[in-house]
Amino acid sequence: MGISVLMSVYKKEKPEYFKKALESIINQSLQPDEIVLIKDGPLTDELESVLLDSIEHFPNIKTFQFQKNVQLGKALKKGVELCSQPLIARMDTDDIARINRLRLQFEFMQNNKDVAACGGYIQEFYDDGSHKNIKKMPTGPEEVKRYGKYRNPLNHMTVMFRKEAILEAGNYRHYPNLEDYDLWIRVMSKGYKLDNIPEVLVEARTNESFYDRRGGSGYGKRYLALRKKEHKLKITNFGEYVISCLLTMAMVYSPTKLRKVFYKKLRKGGQKDGK
Repeated sequence: MGISVLMSVYKKEKPEYFKKALESIINQSLQPDEIVLIKDGPLTDELESVLLDSIEHFPNIKTFQFQKNVQLGKALKKGVELCSQPLIARMDTDDIARINRLRLQFEFMQNNKDVAACGGYIQEFYDDGSHKNIKKMPTGPEEVKRYGKYRNPLNHMTVMFRKEAILEAGNYRHYPNLEDYDLWIRVMSKGYKLDNIPEVLVEARTNESFYDRRGGSGYGKRYLALRKKEHKLKITNFGEYVISCLLTMAMVYSPTKLRKVFYKKLRKGGQKDGK
């Protein structure tokens, strides 16, 4: 059972981040069978140069380019279709995978045939190397399912999933900033299990703009529509649906400064870790 790594890149990415992300996958202790890279519109010459250099070190990089920026959901949908291996690992183009990430997840998926997708912890960091908080996630399919009624149950940049299950659930869709949560709800509605490995798998780059992107009327409308869909698919009962909507509104429509406090308090384990 082989592994495809799925990435999507667009012109505003920083070449130095892109390079480090690719290197972290190419240098894995268990190398993938292929990297499927979706170019979400034309790239800069600098990004193309990083890609060409990476292909010299790892020839099995398969690319597909959209003529214009279609955004993440549509880009990943095409990427899943192009992946040739039964296991697909998602990777963002500005994060850094820990060297044993693919090995840990491959072994987990081999030993847990009933799990459709697994994620893990992330260590968040700013560009200057500060803010090394670990975002922990629930473990065990039942706990992950309960958690998923109210919050996104998997760290998207850490996931490895079975292609067959993702296609059966309808694949990624255009759902800005909620592409993954929308997918996990549909995966769970098909009876598949989700789980998390209690290990840091990815060092995830973050900044203050994260909190701005998690608010506003457009984001709020999409999130409440997702809650409605979640209830329609019987992931939540009526009481859980009401609570999830109230929590979502409190988070999304609060001022950015307060939202930042909420997010930090809700992290499962905000202890410092310099590893």
